[in-house]
Amino acid sequence: MSDEQVTPTRSELHQKRAQIQLALRGTELLRQKQQALLQELLSSAGAVLAEAEALEGAAAAARRSLALATALDGPEVVASLGLAHQQQLDVPVSSTRVMGVTVLRMRPPALMRAPNDRPHWPVHSSPRLDNVALAFEAELETLLEVANRELRLRRLAEAIRQTTRRVNALDHILIPRLRSQLRTIELSLAEREREDVYRLKRVKAHHQRHSELAAHKDS
Repeated sequence: MSDEQVTPTRSELHQKRAQIQLALRGTELLRQKQQALLQELLSSAGAVLAEAEALEGAAAAARRSLALATALDGPEVVASLGLAHQQQLDVPVSSTRVMGVTVLRMRPPALMRAPNDRPHWPVHSSPRLDNVALAFEAELETLLEVANRELRLRRLAEAIRQTTRRVNALDHILIPRLRSQLRTIELSLAEREREDVYRLKRVKAHHQRHSELAAHKDS
């Protein structure tokens, strides 16, 4: 709404003042949400960095274990066992809310198994091969946890961008426009009041002259 479309009435004046107060309260609430999201983002970023370091360690351990088993048990045995143990991994996804923001979370089953719980070929079984499987299961668990934290981090970052855009829109567009409209209404009402006062003075002066003329004729 432009200033030219504002109706300069008392009711419109009160309405604009109420709208400005509402916009200011909304801006303050959004800033509080923005600050809380930023704090949560920083906390989540630290956790992501820690998990990323853990993933690097787990990946290095898995590669070392694989290299040792390949060297001592032979690449054919390692490859055949790997192919035999392939299976589909179903990862359920749920959602949670963080500071009013919906965040997806993967909930994979426990992947690390004891040697007795892991299928193997007795002829080719060895502690080294069990260690390879265990190391890669640990790496995969850590990888999924890193993915979870990155999902959270990205959703928080997007929520912060959206909240910042809303704060900027209120600060730089809506509130200045409402204040400009309020000023236009105030100026129009003030001008109208001055005109009313001027007319009242003219009417009063006119009645006073008539009274003086009437009094002069009577005398």
